[in-house]
Amino acid sequence: MINALLVDSETPIGSVPQNKAEDAKARISHLKQKDGSAGRGQGDGWELGNVPSEQVHLMVQCMEAWIVADPETLEAFYKQNFKRDVLPKRTDLEQEPKADLYQKLKNATKDTQKGEYGKIKHASKLLLVIDPEKVAKRCPHFRIFREWLIQSI
Repeated sequence: MINALLVDSETPIGSVPQNKAEDAKARISHLKQKDGSAGRGQGDGWELGNVPSEQVHLMVQCMEAWIVADPETLEAFYKQNFKRDVLPKRTDLEQEPKADLYQKLKNATKDTQKGEYGKIKHASKLLLVIDPEKVAKRCPHFRIFREWLIQSI
């Protein structure tokens, strides 16, 4: 059995350290902090006890970055009237402010047959079909999580 904690970072976090151990510590540190510091965002003040740091992973800044990383699949899912051109263009989607990402996803989907993107309504279906290769290219923390998961299996 593999156990992992996978949560939204909610706020921006620092760049990904090259050293895996340092990166794992940075993820734990982000969740434990209550105030932003050193160019990093605010955490939730989590008490993680003895959770091994390598088992803690972040969706930066939110899970929707993973969904937006594959615009072709989004377009195929929402079909007619999907506005792909309003989605974030940046290569590293983890740098896209959370509020901006939500707004752009809303604007891209609001006129479609399926209606405006809704986490409860659409996210679980989209997560089943997005291309993990595309997500790994645009979301560094997803790549780290995926590599850890593959190695753990």
